[in-house]
Amino acid sequence: MEIKIPFLGDGIESANVISVLIAPGDKVEIDDTLAEMETDKATAPIPATAAGIVESVKLKEGDVIRQGMLVCTLKGGDSAAAPANTPIATPVAQPTQAHQPITPIATQNPSGSVAPYQFPQVDLATIATSPSIRKISAQIGLDLTRISGTGNGGRITMDDVKNHLATIQSLAFNPPAAPAAQGGVPAKPKKPLPDFSKYGDIKVEKLSSLRMKIADVMTNSWTTIPHVTQFDEADITDLMALRKKYNPKYMEKKGRITVTVFILKAIVEALKEYPTFNSTFDDEKGELIYKNHYHFGVAVDTENGLMVPVIKNVDKKSMLELATELEEIAGRARDRKITLDDVQGGTFTISNLGSLGVGPFTPIVNHPEVAIIGLGIGKKRPEFVDGKLVERIKMPISISYDHRVIDGADGARFTRKIIEGIELFDEKLLKAGLK
Repeated sequence: MEIKIPFLGDGIESANVISVLIAPGDKVEIDDTLAEMETDKATAPIPATAAGIVESVKLKEGDVIRQGMLVCTLKGGDSAAAPANTPIATPVAQPTQAHQPITPIATQNPSGSVAPYQFPQVDLATIATSPSIRKISAQIGLDLTRISGTGNGGRITMDDVKNHLATIQSLAFNPPAAPAAQGGVPAKPKKPLPDFSKYGDIKVEKLSSLRMKIADVMTNSWTTIPHVTQFDEADITDLMALRKKYNPKYMEKKGRITVTVFILKAIVEALKEYPTFNSTFDDEKGELIYKNHYHFGVAVDTENGLMVPVIKNVDKKSMLELATELEEIAGRARDRKITLDDVQGGTFTISNLGSLGVGPFTPIVNHPEVAIIGLGIGKKRPEFVDGKLVERIKMPISISYDHRVIDGADGARFTRKIIEGIELFDEKLLKAGLK
């Protein structure tokens, strides 16, 4: 009996094996964890879909796996039918010469002569798209590596293929003018890095798929979104007094109030007044997608890199529910037990570096969201209030936003609305959480 890699999730074509938990001779039951894999979104177990004795193990730590690949073989025992929403895929047939009846496209090389276009030697199964698009591209000789996917996780959709072909046709019948002497210089290929080992001892470490995904997401966000960051500070003296007053009562109910829990509620009210900050900008269609739900990503620092689990429906949850859920989901992120559903669907992101002693900083917007808030450490500061010198606690706030859809004036108003919600926090919300 064979057990194969199940459906990995929308837009996820491959994963890395980070641990193998079985060996030949082991007895496994249905739903036992056979191995753990790391996708570009989260860490997840590979469950047993059958029970029996392990006969052979077909993967090892570090392997790159895809849907439908063999995990192990079993002898004896019972099998369970795979759920309808997690189909097992058969390996995608790789293109052969028979699949490419189209003569390679002629391209001009640097010397000016025309040479056949050389298709890159890539495994099409690693490209995020559907089997039908892979088949079509192989039949017509379409180079999928030249298409930027707009689907979930960079997946290439049929619309992407149509738009790419339309662009090629447009350029064929209306070729662009030659670049001017002053500009239009083609981008130079990246210069290879020097051999650092010539200058001393070095260590080379292969990055995990999670770290590579973080790099891709940050690069995409920074290059796509024209960032503006608004800096301000909030007086959290009264907020900290409320926290001190109610935290013992919340901890009796397995909840712990942090500054982030207060901020979650303050942001909801600000977003209701300024809904643009809870939207997504579709630059291709020229549309702004307003979201009437409030799912907040909370950045969590883990040993494996930054993860952003999402707390859903913040507006509908009590302070106690938010406190317990935030504690629970952050713990699962650090323990590498986060699921794909936990990191999807965010509409706004919070990054709190106050516990690390950080002051103001510039957070990068988590595309396709349009805004993010960064919180620094609260510090005591002398201040004159009603002619008297008193000690207050001030917390730095940094709000970055997409300047394509949000103007500076609205950024300032939104920032002040959040600060108002922090400084005038309604104690009734804390009391309601204890009922």
